[in-house]
Amino acid sequence: MKQIAEALLKIEAVTLSPTEPYTWSSGLKSPIYCDNRLTLSYPDIRNRIIDGLVDAVESIEIDVIAGTATAGIPHGALLADRLGLPFIYVRSSAKGHGKGNQIEGRLDSGARVLVIEDLLSTGMSSIEAAQAIREADGEVVGIQAIFSYGLPILEKNLADSHLEAASLTTFLELIDVAQSTGILNESEILSLREWQQDPRAWSDLVTS
Repeated sequence: MKQIAEALLKIEAVTLSPTEPYTWSSGLKSPIYCDNRLTLSYPDIRNRIIDGLVDAVESIEIDVIAGTATAGIPHGALLADRLGLPFIYVRSSAKGHGKGNQIEGRLDSGARVLVIEDLLSTGMSSIEAAQAIREADGEVVGIQAIFSYGLPILEKNLADSHLEAASLTTFLELIDVAQSTGILNESEILSLREWQQDPRAWSDLVTS
């Protein structure tokens, strides 16, 4: 959905900087940075995203909405509220105190669970959440995100985990918007496309 891509760029939930790249927590350099939590501060955009999520999942039979901690929690909770469904969230690891929960909320055996994520990069945080749900005897019917970088490693990781994922908007839609609105020039667009095909090689090149 290009409308979502336009909104993310407008409020700088996604920012593009191919000439002065960001440094990810992994240490890799990247020309793009995404923080969809910013959308929560803009009611119109927040509602547009929830509307998009409702449309995206209307054909899926769902019993429970699960948010990934922490960025998937607010949009997941908003979607669950809109659909009138139970909500849970999945921690990155089990708590080291109390009951040691990794899943917060009630998950009944056999429940059909949709995982909500804000961003898909490698997909591993969503996949780990899905695995925790499976270990708790839930059935994961899919992963739905707001935005995806569309990296080749994402497809491999999902296939290896026997999971399917979708997003409201994608990296390619985003750079199409950036190009059509003049945010980036042709050489910068080319650089972004090269990054998407091989982020590590791109990072090594800009740091060499």
